[in-house]
Amino acid sequence: MNATDRTPADLLRSALAADPGRPLVTFYDDATGERVELSVATFANWVAKTSNLLQGELAAAPGDRVALLLPAHWQTAVWLLACASVGVVADVGGDPAAADVVVSGPDTLEAARACRGERVALALRPLGGRFPQAPAGFADYAVEVPSQGDRFVPFAPVDPEEPALIVAGREFSGAEVVERARAEAPGLGLTGQESRLLSGLPYDTWEGLNAGLYAPLATGGSVVLCRNLDQLGEEGLAKRIESERVGATAR
Repeated sequence: MNATDRTPADLLRSALAADPGRPLVTFYDDATGERVELSVATFANWVAKTSNLLQGELAAAPGDRVALLLPAHWQTAVWLLACASVGVVADVGGDPAAADVVVSGPDTLEAARACRGERVALALRPLGGRFPQAPAGFADYAVEVPSQGDRFVPFAPVDPEEPALIVAGREFSGAEVVERARAEAPGLGLTGQESRLLSGLPYDTWEGLNAGLYAPLATGGSVVLCRNLDQLGEEGLAKRIESERVGATAR
């Protein structure tokens, strides 16, 4: 990756320039049987559309706080990079009442209603499907995002030294996210480009976010992100590791 990259959005741009067709995020939900594989190009397109939604329709600006009430999921990864692209603070599991925007999964809608700003709901259905009926007071992400532009340009440059992420009560700048992701990647078994890591960790800690997104992105690798991995069993896990050509695991 480019040594000058200083924000997670920079890392994604470099990955797209280097090899847009390679896998970046392969997602499994072992409660539903869902599997989705996103190349760098496909993931970046989702990020661009979500960034345009965030900056345009939701009027988010650098320094605003976006509470992400979402599990470890490929769409959560998209939102994390969209926040980094716009320059807003992604507050993972944060207090909706203190947020300018809240992004909620189907299980946290009541808590999300405490946000007095814009509210977005994700059904987290296979293939990014929409709610059968949008929750009252929320924009349905799956309805709003497809019409957004495929190219994103921030209204203001993103400052790498400004706050970019809050998780488990700790705040990180964009530069800190990149630096820690690079520094900790070898300890996760990400030894270079095309390294493939399976993560069953939740997204509510730095360790889970790093294994499940940032470190693979920072090293030119990819992640097999597994939700409800405890329902798979050891034999099933071994088969997945083999079939997905996984070289390291975090769980």
